[in-house]
Amino acid sequence: MTRTLLVLGITLAAALPAKADITHKIQSSVQLQVDGAASQASRIGSTLSVSGSNVSLDTAPVLGTLTAGSAVGYTPGAYSITTAGDAFSYSESYIEGDATPNATTVSSGVVTSLPMLGNTTTTSGGVAGSLAGTIASDGAMTITAGGAGTTATGQVVLSIEVD
Repeated sequence: MTRTLLVLGITLAAALPAKADITHKIQSSVQLQVDGAASQASRIGSTLSVSGSNVSLDTAPVLGTLTAGSAVGYTPGAYSITTAGDAFSYSESYIEGDATPNATTVSSGVVTSLPMLGNTTTTSGGVAGSLAGTIASDGAMTITAGGAGTTATGQVVLSIEVD
């Protein structure tokens, strides 16, 4: 009888269903990017510097008046030697600053005229050209390069998880 119970127990245990969870995931993505045009400009101001020894000022140098849309302007000074026959030195320097720029306008994502000032960095906008990307249902990826300033990234992730 013990033997019959043992065989019956083993048979019933073998007949019970096994429990297993299987998860299968497929994730795919394509990212296409076209960079926009950019300009960073810093306006510089006008500066005037005068130095010297054994010189006398006859007429002072003059910076002009700042008006919208124009630079300052400059009139140099006039000098004479203080003691004739003695050594002298003289230096006068002028840096013309930027005129007051007009405001830039963005129309349809494009700035038609970027500012050009004393310190300017300009980046050209991207050109989509033939930029494209596809992922087929079998995971086959096709990425086509675009023009300058474009980026294409494709990714397929397959995962199987068994619990």
